[in-house]
Amino acid sequence: MSSVDTQEITQPRTKWPVLIVSGVFTLAVAAWALFAPDHAGRVLGDTVSWISNWFGWFYILLATAILVFVVYLGLRYSRVRLGADSDRPEFSTFSWACMLFAAGIGTDVMFFAVAEPATQYLHPPQGKGETLDAARESTVWTLFHYGITGWGMYALMGIALGYFAHRKGLPLAVRSALHPLFGKRINGRIGDAVDIATVLGTIFGVATSLGIGVVMLNVGLDVMFGIDQGTPAQVGLAILAVVVATISATSGVDKGIRILSQLNVVLAIVLALWVLVTGQTAFLLRAAMMNVGDFVNLFPGMTMDTMAFDYDAEWMNGWTLFFWAWWIAWASFVGMFLARISKGRTIGQFVVGTLTIPFIYIVMWVTIFGNSAVKRIMDGDKAFGETAVNTPETGFYDMLQQYPGAMVLVALATFVGLLFYVTSADSGALVMANLSSDLPDSDVDAKPWLRVLWAAATGLLTVAVLLVGGIGALQSATIIMGLPFAIVMVLVMIGLHRALEGERLHADALRTSVTASVVGREAAASPGSWKRRLARSLGTVSLKQATQRLDSTVVPALREVAGELVERGVDASVEDVAGSTTQAPRTAVLTVRDGEEQFAYTVQVRRMKAPSYGSRMIEADDQTTLLEVVLPSGGAYDVIAYSFEQICHDVLDHYEWWVSTQQAVSDAT
Repeated sequence: MSSVDTQEITQPRTKWPVLIVSGVFTLAVAAWALFAPDHAGRVLGDTVSWISNWFGWFYILLATAILVFVVYLGLRYSRVRLGADSDRPEFSTFSWACMLFAAGIGTDVMFFAVAEPATQYLHPPQGKGETLDAARESTVWTLFHYGITGWGMYALMGIALGYFAHRKGLPLAVRSALHPLFGKRINGRIGDAVDIATVLGTIFGVATSLGIGVVMLNVGLDVMFGIDQGTPAQVGLAILAVVVATISATSGVDKGIRILSQLNVVLAIVLALWVLVTGQTAFLLRAAMMNVGDFVNLFPGMTMDTMAFDYDAEWMNGWTLFFWAWWIAWASFVGMFLARISKGRTIGQFVVGTLTIPFIYIVMWVTIFGNSAVKRIMDGDKAFGETAVNTPETGFYDMLQQYPGAMVLVALATFVGLLFYVTSADSGALVMANLSSDLPDSDVDAKPWLRVLWAAATGLLTVAVLLVGGIGALQSATIIMGLPFAIVMVLVMIGLHRALEGERLHADALRTSVTASVVGREAAASPGSWKRRLARSLGTVSLKQATQRLDSTVVPALREVAGELVERGVDASVEDVAGSTTQAPRTAVLTVRDGEEQFAYTVQVRRMKAPSYGSRMIEADDQTTLLEVVLPSGGAYDVIAYSFEQICHDVLDHYEWWVSTQQAVSDAT
């Protein structure tokens, strides 16, 4: 049950303030870049210098704080589910891991896996280039920029969106995470401002990825088909992204794109393993182990290193600040995906999975391609090194051409990059369309025309900013637009902690309630009742028996309690909801409303595998049925053996503790 009263929404509705403000701003920036590219380039450069000087430390502190906060959530609230306590994961652990794996891959990883190690080896931020220390640290810098810090940002937004959408019943939007701070005002201008900041951060982050994609794919097409590198081809690729997103939005082929994206993961691994097997395999395995060790050793110092005494603004803007802003810009985008696929998982499972599974892929890819690039430069190919530094997209393809089956590798890499490219465009458009809409629930998407509109806007912005100054201009724009959403992420951390801590206090109070003693007293007054209860637990309860018990005992008891509360001036009601036992179980809910807050006592009919005790054997397909109480603050237990009076007492026990803990929760938050 939701903890906030919101107007019932049955169909997606456009949030016009969000759409108009973010759309006009995006079009204004695109027009500015198209018609005054020199002026736009100067302003972007000056603004980035100002942000770097005054807020660079903030980006670095925020990135570290978010990672620490996410680990803290995984430890302190490890058992809290992203959903109701009765929810279980929709996907198996293997399928979920594969989807996390896919989420961590993109064209930009291909781009930077060669370019960054080469750059950090030849031109490190500290110390001399082309040394042994520079070689060891070059790949570690790439792991640092693509590693657990960025995934901590994704995890934060995934936990926040999943918790408030699946557990609290609020919309799958960033504004929902601010409900503990602003209450109903999230449905007004405050919420609109948050959504606007989210949309703008997302569109510039996606545009940066698409910009990298078009220049990389242009090189691949040039190598294979002789298509000249330059604006015409890159504009054509941007149009391709818009067309694919349009087809997906209007014809429902997005499922096919998801299948292709999973195929992409396999093909990317094949590409990396080919480089490993046909290259200097023994060296790469040794280097991978060394890189992991160096990363563990150097990470604590790197994560808070602002390089205050030897500050290199150009390096910092081009690498660490850009990457942290880029992760921030993509956080809500990827967070929504993670929230959607993680319903029913605990926060502990979520944190462990998101911080480790994608990073395993990053380590595999970066150590293979990064160490191969650095070794090639160390062996004397300085020309390749300069190419990788100055034109990274060319450096990646140059490196592939030194291995057996070069043209096949180039074609495979281009195909992999193309699929990453079009799925990023389609998914980005979908997320921005959803952020521009009021949706009835987290399983419904925005209207197709909004998706098409945002796909077109993203393509236009990508081309416009590329014309200003190529990928460097996109990086500058990302650093600028990431700042507003960085502030939003601070608010998300505060709101999420308040909600989780409030739930913990409430759950602790409920665990110490007098429910057990009340039930015990009632049971003592009914000789033999414990024997009947034991007989039920060692046997099975049919669906018909459980439903009859719900109708004859539970629902009348809830209505009796609600009636007494109403007579005493309390806003209480009972809802009896029919449904299938597999998708939407039969439920009875007693709800008490107190302003914005509400208490809900929910009893649902749930089928499960019959338990086995001692030597008694239960067949694999034997099922039993529970009348399960599910409380929004935590806890789920069977009340099928409870009498009418016991149900009434149980409701009042929880309700009295809910009332008594409201002030404690308020004081603590």
